[in-house]
Amino acid sequence: MVIETVAGYSSSTVGSGDPERLSTQARQLINNPDNELLFSAASLWEVAIKRGLNRPDFKVDARLLRRGLLDNGYSELPIVSDHVVATESLPPIHKDPFDRVLVAQATVEGITLLTTDSVVSQYPGPIRAVKDKKDK
Repeated sequence: MVIETVAGYSSSTVGSGDPERLSTQARQLINNPDNELLFSAASLWEVAIKRGLNRPDFKVDARLLRRGLLDNGYSELPIVSDHVVATESLPPIHKDPFDRVLVAQATVEGITLLTTDSVVSQYPGPIRAVKDKKDK
């Protein structure tokens, strides 16, 4: 299961040890020992770029986020050429290149992408939408 970064939300929330911001559904999936938890290099790349642009919704340092995720038992999913090439065959639902790489990674690797993003959840394939805690 790959955890998507939505405005720095999911991955940074988990990596920073701020689980109360996650919905009950998301926490149950993340805490289920049967699920292997992965984070994508694409998520860190997105956080680093958007933090560098001083986006107020991306305040976490990508280095600290990575360390927090690794320390919390996540494994890193690198971006490989198969993932990049697979973005070409995705339907034009979303133009965000980071999200498209995450969807391609999930599809190529046959792993579930956990997202709170309603647009990303429209892609066919192994995408699992969970509610944001504020959505209840």
